[in-house]
Amino acid sequence: MSKSVLCALELSDKATDKLVLEQAARLADLDQAQLDVVNVLPDFGESWVSGFFESHHHDKAIEDTTQKLKDLCAETLGQARNASIRHVVATGTAYQEILSVASAAGSDLIVIGAHKPDLKDYLLGPNAARVIRHSDCSVFVVRQK
Repeated sequence: MSKSVLCALELSDKATDKLVLEQAARLADLDQAQLDVVNVLPDFGESWVSGFFESHHHDKAIEDTTQKLKDLCAETLGQARNASIRHVVATGTAYQEILSVASAAGSDLIVIGAHKPDLKDYLLGPNAARVIRHSDCSVFVVRQK
């Protein structure tokens, strides 16, 4: 029985994100669990790349990404359901931040999408594989059709 379900979204492919979100919501609803959604932004602050961005760029990226998460949830699940969802934007390495958010939220289940594999990825994308390998809770993988 899950008390908290974390849905990791990339916000790069709307169709896939909707599939992942719908599956996460269905699984959360089965146990009347809290549904959280997370997206991870890359961290440019500690590298030479940060010099190419204005100081407020990161704050604006968090604000814009949070709004995209809210809009996608409202469009996919409806405004009423969206009101109870916690929208989280983290910064760093995708799989590490997903695991960190899951731990902080007390998530019992992580729902993540996996791209069709390239030869180099074998069966899962690198982030999905790492989340599965390092997670302390169950992980449900939604495959692209």
